[in-house]
Formats: sequence, structure tokens, C-alpha cells
Amino acid sequence: MVNTLDREKEKKKIKCVVWDLDNTLWKGVLLEDGSVTLREGVLDIIKTLDSRGILQSIASKNEHNHAMAKLEELRINEYFIYPQINWNSKSSSIKKIAESINIGLDTIAFIDDQEFELDEVKYALPSVQCINAIAIHQLTDMNELIPKFITEDSNKRRSMYISDIERKKAEEEFSGPQEEFLSSLNMEFKISSVKEDDLQRAEELTVRTNQLNTTGYTYSFEELSLLQKSNEHILLMASLKDKYGSYGKIGLALIECSSQIWTIKLLLMSCRVMSRGVGTIFINHIMSLAKKNNVTLRAEFVDNDRNRMMYITYKFSGFYEIEKDGKVGLLENSLSNIQSFPEYVKVVIED
Repeated sequence: MVNTLDREKEKKKIKCVVWDLDNTLWKGVLLEDGSVTLREGVLDIIKTLDSRGILQSIASKNEHNHAMAKLEELRINEYFIYPQINWNSKSSSIKKIAESINIGLDTIAFIDDQEFELDEVKYALPSVQCINAIAIHQLTDMNELIPKFITEDSNKRRSMYISDIERKKAEEEFSGPQEEFLSSLNMEFKISSVKEDDLQRAEELTVRTNQLNTTGYTYSFEELSLLQKSNEHILLMASLKDKYGSYGKIGLALIECSSQIWTIKLLLMSCRVMSRGVGTIFINHIMSLAKKNNVTLRAEFVDNDRNRMMYITYKFSGFYEIEKDGKVGLLENSLSNIQSFPEYVKVVIED
């Protein structure tokens, strides 16, 4: 049984810490003082958050080039993705960061030394957690910033997002058809049964993934361990890599199996692979397995107002609704039209 209170608590974990610069990250005001230095202990905090898989960015009212040069001089620029250094409101900068990373505002913490700036963000973006810079030395002890597990994927999260930035830039500069660009990536999509050493990442995916998630059900490590060993369930993990590097383990599916009916209880994909078409590949693989085993395939879908893309993906794959109770629906597929895998990606299936 999934503990709803624990689920809500986990969803409040912070995915990105956004730093102000002047008198927050460093001592002094860059444009007024001759030189600024990092606040005591800040470098250790930055490194600790990074090692936990928590992304970091900047929202600062400053002259962009000057501030970036100082971050490089301090040798910390590599830790911050999508930095917003401009004269816009802090709330607009934070919103831009959230959109760029593709995460919810309720998974962002913002640190600033100015009460005015904190109040502006609280008013404009009430779901963002605002922290006064006075409290930064308590940061690494906050429950919201302590993940239950530090997985291989979380350890490499920043480098994977940096690779994503390179991909996005290449995509923006590519002038041909979308399929040609996807072919140029040399993608390899792997689907395999969840192994014992995948379980921590599997739990992390159920907690962290809200948009490309068909039901939003969360499962603990212990629950997933039992499901992995169960003869009445199939638990699949998906990973993706391309010429820019690995996206990591980015997909999970849980299928409840009876003698005549299989039901997809959970299907999720990381938002970072939204435009790669691998969600459809994952679904078609499950459809093929169901047809091979001569069973009816159904899927649960729970609308959370953010996951409509997954409902559309189901519909495009031939699923149709057979039951609906509020935001909870049950879909079925005739398995009469299973698409072949696209040529632009190499698909590897492992037991």
C-alpha cells in the first residue's frame, strides 16, 4: 500500500536551488566593491548539493558578463545551469529557470539576502520555497534537500543536464526535418527487467516524475523489491544514450499480470526525453509482450492536470477508454496495430 502522506512529503523534495549572488553566494556587491569573495562554507554547500543530485542555478540582478566572469574566476561557474543574470524581477528569472529545466516551481528553493526580493518571489510564485541567506549554513541539513538515495543517475545529474543543453543548441541550429535530427543523435534505447541495483533509481523516478507519468503512483524501495520478485507483475526499466552521452535510466513501467488481463499500473518517462519519441517505443514493446502472451492489455490513467501528454501518447498508441471515474480512467488496447520501432533509434531489449 502506498502511503499518501509519504508520497506528498516526497513530492516536496527540492530539485533545484536558485542562488542570488551579491551578499548571498559571495560577500559584497560586485558592481560596487573592488572585489568579492565567496561566503565562508558556500563552496562546501554547493559541492554537497551537487553530489546529492540537486541542480543549482542563479537569479541575480547584475551585469551578466561581469558576473559570469567572476563565477569563472572563482571556479564555480560549472555548477550552475541556465543562470539568469539580468535586471528582471527575480520571480521572472526563477520561472525561466523552471521552464528551461522543465521542473515544477514547487521543487525550487530560492536563496536571497534581501527580504524585498524574497517577498516578491513569495507573492508571484507562492509554491517556490524562499530561504533567507542568513540560514544558508543550515541548508544541507534541511529534509527537503536530503534525498533518500543518491543513485548513479543523481550523482551525474548536472552533467546530464549540461549534455541536454548541448543537444538543445544543436537542435535549434539544425535546419532539416525533425526525424533527420533524431537520426543524427545515434540514439540507443534500452528496455530491461528491473534488477536489484535498479530499485533505488526506480523509487526515485516514481517520486520525481510528475508530468510524463500516467498515474502518479509512488512506490517505496521495499514495495518495488517485492514487485520485482512477484510472478504477478512485470517491472521494466528504460535507459537512453546518444552521441552526447547518457540520459541515464529515464523510464519505468509496472504491469499487473493475471492469466487473461495485463494492466499497466504505471508508465513514466523523464521530461528530458519528451521530444525523442521513446515513450511510444516503450508502450509498443509492452503491447508486443501482451500480444505474445495472448492477453488483453489495459492501462490505468490518473489525470493530475500536468500529465495530459501521456494520455495523448496512449491514445496515439491505440488505447481507448472503457471506464472513467472522475480523473481516474481505465483504457484498453485491441493490439491490432502495433507500430514497428522507428529507424532513427536503435532499440535493445534485455531480460
